[in-house]
Amino acid sequence: MPQKIEKKRGFFNKLHDKYRLVLMNDETFEEKLSFRLTRFNVFIFFGALTIFLVVATTYLIAFTPLREYIPGYGDFDTRQVLRELTLRTDSLETSLRQKDFYIQNIRNIVEGREIMEEMPDTIENRTYFGLDELPHSPEDSILRAEIESMGRYGTSITAMEVTLDNNINQFFFFPPIKGVVTSYFEPANSHFGIDLVADPNEAIKATLDGTIIFAEWTIQTGYTIAIQHSNNLISVYKHNSVLLKREGASVKAGDVIAIVGNTGILSSGPHLHFELWFNGNPVDPLDYIIF
Repeated sequence: MPQKIEKKRGFFNKLHDKYRLVLMNDETFEEKLSFRLTRFNVFIFFGALTIFLVVATTYLIAFTPLREYIPGYGDFDTRQVLRELTLRTDSLETSLRQKDFYIQNIRNIVEGREIMEEMPDTIENRTYFGLDELPHSPEDSILRAEIESMGRYGTSITAMEVTLDNNINQFFFFPPIKGVVTSYFEPANSHFGIDLVADPNEAIKATLDGTIIFAEWTIQTGYTIAIQHSNNLISVYKHNSVLLKREGASVKAGDVIAIVGNTGILSSGPHLHFELWFNGNPVDPLDYIIF
């Protein structure tokens, strides 16, 4: 019994037993450095060092950029930036869809197709038309579908022409070519422009400042070019032999944009079919331009 008690007391006493840690020169046995230690002090030192390392590691992870390198550890600022970028992307996507919708309707107008009244839910849902899908129609016009459907809203062509905004009179139009008018503006017969016969290879000029919104070849009207002007005014030039401007190009009044031709199945000879559309409605070019 006394031996067991002595062993237990000896264990605790050993914690306070003093030891000396001596650093000596291995060759000369000269004492360089010495420490007086106890087991208790060693336990305290390594325990404090462990706690310090844990606290320092936690601090580095929680309050420094090093946390971004830890998989699964999110950064609030990064998430906020990503959220703002996502919102901007959605806004840009919506804006692009609206512009694509507008351009697609312009294409439908020039090619004599149905006008989409509502924007598709997604860009992938838009319908693109190939040349082999274009219908063979005797009408030589743009916005044919819109004009033919005016009766659904109880509006006749005569009433439409009467209600046109007189602001079109403020424009000073440059004649696209000097020629002879062979076919006049007859909206009742779905002919929404005039036909002008000019010398072969005559240069066609822009009637006003604007931006090219359509410059392609179609089965019905051949090489066709359309210009968007200010105040919702559009001019269209059909049956050209060559187009000299591309979509998106800015032009000034009098700039050469095409060459007179005889392209498209609706053309019966070299001439220019010229149209003016104001606020989505056709107007007679002869009322505003002297050819």
